[in-house]
Amino acid sequence: MDIVLELTDTFLADYAYAYLFPARPAPYDFPQTAAANASAEAFSNWVYTPATKFLQFQPSRAAYMTSLPRDDPYRQVVTLFFITWIFGIIVYFIFATLSYYLIFDKRTLHHPKFIKNQIWLEIKQANKSMPFMAVCTAPLFLLEVRGYGNLYDTTDEGPGLWYNFLQFPLFLLFTDFCIYWIHRYLHHPLVYKHLHKPHHKWIMPTPYASHAFHPLDGFAQSIPYHLFPFIFPLQKLAYVVLFVFVNFWSILIHDGEYLTNNPVINGAACHSLHHSRFEVNYGQFFTAFDRLGGTYRMPEAWMFEKEKKMSEKQWKKESETVDSFVKEIEGHDERTYDLHLTSKKTK
Repeated sequence: MDIVLELTDTFLADYAYAYLFPARPAPYDFPQTAAANASAEAFSNWVYTPATKFLQFQPSRAAYMTSLPRDDPYRQVVTLFFITWIFGIIVYFIFATLSYYLIFDKRTLHHPKFIKNQIWLEIKQANKSMPFMAVCTAPLFLLEVRGYGNLYDTTDEGPGLWYNFLQFPLFLLFTDFCIYWIHRYLHHPLVYKHLHKPHHKWIMPTPYASHAFHPLDGFAQSIPYHLFPFIFPLQKLAYVVLFVFVNFWSILIHDGEYLTNNPVINGAACHSLHHSRFEVNYGQFFTAFDRLGGTYRMPEAWMFEKEKKMSEKQWKKESETVDSFVKEIEGHDERTYDLHLTSKKTK
């Protein structure tokens, strides 16, 4: 994350901190020379060290004109908070909106289990949660930035060229294993009603439901991503790529487009069953840990037949099935469905 932090400092944060926390005058009289008038660099102890050898941006004069230099931990944690929050919102809205307009089948909006004002409610829940999730996440990013993790830059600093390739499947397997158990624990009755229930409000999720969590729920399921570089080596640029990917993947498994019934990948079809059957398919990327844990439910053939999947007959059948699971898991269905759209569709 130090790469993203450096980019943010270079183009935004340096100017903000120079304005809000200007450098204090030197505690002695300095000769009025051209060098003294040129900049405040002579009074700064901070020295620019690139976060990576692959991307380097020479700091502007503003980087030396603040009493909070880039390596100040308080500045870093505040900046990381805003990066996590704002960057998360940008990724969420860009990818979710693209998915909604290019992939998501709009006929889903007429499903009997589609909630009234659901898209607005999904966006509202996501945006309420993101700043609180950022508060929890920023300290972990700070530890990584300050060198407490196993992040490396060049191949010479890492285990070797072979690991540059191995780190990707290793990251996915490790995080999938951890998320499986965290997600499964979130379905414990004493935990579910307080933390995970808001995400299960969406029986027929849209891409905007991908980040519509209770903040502690969302943070809990993100912990493995931050834990990985403290246990295993991870290349810095790969970390940024994987951070974007996991957010993108979360949107993909909520887009309602069931491309293939892959026995290995936990795709949108598998995850849709988690939303409608609740206590199955806890995995994030793969089906392996659900299979080992006895919680795997294979998507049915009709789910890959688009017209049958969107037929009123299948909707009615599914609604009855969902009602039975809602009664078993939650007792009372507190959702308000958009009956106006449903009745309009059936006329």
